[in-house]
Amino acid sequence: MTTKQQETIAPHGGHLVNRVASPAEKAEFLAQQDTLPRLQLDDRAFSDLVMIAIGGFSPIQGFMEQQDYDRVVDEMRLANGLPWSVPVTLSVDEDVAETLEEGIWVRLDDKTGRFVGILELTQKYRYSKAHEAINVYRTDEDKHPGVAVVYNQGPINLAGPVWLLERDPHPLFPKYQIDPAAARALFVERGWKTVVGFQTRNPIHRAHEYIQKCALETVDGLFLHPLVGATKSDDIPADVRMRCYEIMMEHYFPQDRVILAINPSAMRYAGPREAIFHALIRKNYGCTHFIVGRDHAGVGDYYGTYDAQQIFDEFEPNELGIVPMKFEHAFYCKRTGQMATAKTSPSGPEDRIHLSGTKVRAMLRKGELPPPQFSRSEVAQELARAMQAQAEAQA
Repeated sequence: MTTKQQETIAPHGGHLVNRVASPAEKAEFLAQQDTLPRLQLDDRAFSDLVMIAIGGFSPIQGFMEQQDYDRVVDEMRLANGLPWSVPVTLSVDEDVAETLEEGIWVRLDDKTGRFVGILELTQKYRYSKAHEAINVYRTDEDKHPGVAVVYNQGPINLAGPVWLLERDPHPLFPKYQIDPAAARALFVERGWKTVVGFQTRNPIHRAHEYIQKCALETVDGLFLHPLVGATKSDDIPADVRMRCYEIMMEHYFPQDRVILAINPSAMRYAGPREAIFHALIRKNYGCTHFIVGRDHAGVGDYYGTYDAQQIFDEFEPNELGIVPMKFEHAFYCKRTGQMATAKTSPSGPEDRIHLSGTKVRAMLRKGELPPPQFSRSEVAQELARAMQAQAEAQA
């Protein structure tokens, strides 16, 4: 039996994309690096380049052409009908677009000016920022961080296949850089036929731990996959969140049934649409199941509590090819003395302990630790140290 036959689940679209340049392609690109027009990518565009190249965004092979873009924005599908919920685009100002001819190679640099990739420019097209905002983010308010990105970017999208010049180790988390092909091989090695993925941009707390372990009761393995790409400035930094996960792995998880890896993509804060997006990414990594909790990928009050779960019902199960595991808001139940949800707890609101991330951050800034019913003490101490160090650095 081949490795392919042993894999848990097919990638989205049936084939795992690989757009990392071969040695021969890299040599060809390097030979022309000084003659090619150059574009500098921001953090999100660079994350998208990486995710395309390693297959995390399979079947996408580059920044979206207009036929894909339009249908994704309007119908959550690629031009060929395959479900896809979030546009993946490279936007530039008009004066930049005017200097670029369709059919050429464009050199892509990271924000430091380092040559990191190539775009084969197949198309330039205008798009409506307001239309994208309303359809993808369900709001046109620029207070929404995802909408703000759309409004601040250029009015012309550049499209076409890309190559990543080289897959470099992550500067902060090289040991946790497990790309889709490697994750799939690891699942095969461990004999996992069913794997549940978990997405978060926040530090792990007891409610996360509860739903992760509930899910783990029904599958072979848990793929903890915190996002380390660009996030809002007031989100907890990735290195702090990863230390919290390391603590949990050391003390509170069965290490033979859990894998911790980084998700290099950037947050969109697109709520329901991003829940679908996150599920498809984990399908490409080899997960068969995906945890969808309260207000997944949400921000502010833009989305209903369980909108991110309900959106999965807009697709036939076999279209997405990954099983959403839907969990209600978890809390510590004082009556039963354990973590629970409204489905399992007999308590009323007065017997339920749950704190918002905003409230916890306020406590930590004051040097107060959240209660053990909310966070494991070792994690709370790590967060408090980080928050105090940040406060001192800003003072």
